[in-house]
Amino acid sequence: MEVKIGVQYAARELVLESAQTPAEVEQAVTEAMAKDSVLTLTDEKGRKVIVPISKVAYVEIAESANRPFGFTTR
Repeated sequence: MEVKIGVQYAARELVLESAQTPAEVEQAVTEAMAKDSVLTLTDEKGRKVIVPISKVAYVEIAESANRPFGFTTR
């Protein structure tokens, strides 16, 4: 699943591929907002992304689209 995080005063957004479900990511964002703490997410390779919730402009959660490759027929 792809997660995009917009950070205030940053020209580019943070993009990571996460093995977490959309519900788990949404819960992590909601909990961080309620506690006014940091948002911590882990990508598919085990790397952690930590962002102060006060600097988060938006979080976009999208399912990864399985793109066909090679020679396919529909």
